[in-house]
Amino acid sequence: MYKKTILKNGLTIATRYMPNRDSVSLGIWIKVGSRYEQVKINGISHFLEHLLFKGTARRSCEQIKQSIEGIGGSLNAFTSEETTCYLAKVPAKLLSKALDVLWDMVLNATLSGEDIEMERRVILEEIRMYKDLPSHYVTDLLSESLWPGQPLGLNIAGETKSVSHIQRKDLTGYRDHFYRLNNIVVVVSGNVSHKQVLEECKRHISCAKRGKIKKFVKVRQAQAGPRLKLQVKDTEQAHLALGVHGLARTHPDRFCLRLLHVILGANMSSRLFQQVREERGLAYEINTAIKLFQDTGAFIVHAGIDNRRLVEALEVILGQLSQMKTTKVAEEELKRAKEYYIGQLTLALENTAEQMLWLGERIVCGGRLLSLQEVIKRIKRIDAADITDLANKIFINSRLNLALIGPVKNKDKEMIKKRLTF
Repeated sequence: MYKKTILKNGLTIATRYMPNRDSVSLGIWIKVGSRYEQVKINGISHFLEHLLFKGTARRSCEQIKQSIEGIGGSLNAFTSEETTCYLAKVPAKLLSKALDVLWDMVLNATLSGEDIEMERRVILEEIRMYKDLPSHYVTDLLSESLWPGQPLGLNIAGETKSVSHIQRKDLTGYRDHFYRLNNIVVVVSGNVSHKQVLEECKRHISCAKRGKIKKFVKVRQAQAGPRLKLQVKDTEQAHLALGVHGLARTHPDRFCLRLLHVILGANMSSRLFQQVREERGLAYEINTAIKLFQDTGAFIVHAGIDNRRLVEALEVILGQLSQMKTTKVAEEELKRAKEYYIGQLTLALENTAEQMLWLGERIVCGGRLLSLQEVIKRIKRIDAADITDLANKIFINSRLNLALIGPVKNKDKEMIKKRLTF
């Protein structure tokens, strides 16, 4: 059901034909994100993403937005650690118009000095906003702890100092290096043919270049023992992000990791939700998350905890993670986890936008592209012993990292340090 073509100029084009859909979703993916940056220019990938909406020689900022929204579509973009994506969703018959707008942004953005200064102020406010949101900022602190002094530990939006000093020549040089055809993937899903997408793209790239692309710095994961990163702040809740180094994106155990995530914290039936919220009333929000990168990953627990019961909550969380190492998951619980994951994925992939994101992420970041049916087969093959084995591989003391934001007292800090163990 998926088709992929790599043109002679290096551009990769992938499509997913979805008949009986009225929409088409498209994304132009660039293989660059915050982990390609240095401290001095931290935030430049995200800065550039913002600027591509500000105008080209053919379209003003307003005309870019109106070109998509004025035909009933939506236009957006995002920057991650490893990718930048410019995306749109429009009625299927208007694919040509949407591709024209996205290619114009990616290849012809003006990057005027006036726009740079205006957007710089916007991004600095964005950075301040997130730092004022402890539930968000605590995950940034966790990344710094997991990968200290490394590009992967940098803030995607950048820091006030770095964003304030990025110049136009930095932005144009960065774009000219990374926004090359052999570093771009176009993904389209919906009621559209692969041939049509190929023809449409070829019309836009005659003057675009290819070239050698710098690679990201691979992570160093040497960690001798648990790490605590604490920001004392007068908040109504203590915000906690606990993480361990996990698996790379194409690791054979990645599907087992998905089930571990479901069992521990992906929904209201999960163990952490039941034990921390329902049984003890220690938190309103608690969940787990997975980060998968090309050479590493992370398993994360995030929660907003009653300030007075922080140590108790941490003990419960670590206890639940530790239990995964010693006690096999019951067959009924494992069956529910499998059905939940398969059901959620199947429902999501009925949507053209989700299909585009699913396909794009896998092609951009490497590895063999699996169909939904192949994923389901792999999920169904996993047994309770596989879950236990994986828990023992990743839930180890030398990989444990804890980030905290809240009014933590010195005595609690010392107790937390003592309890940072599985």
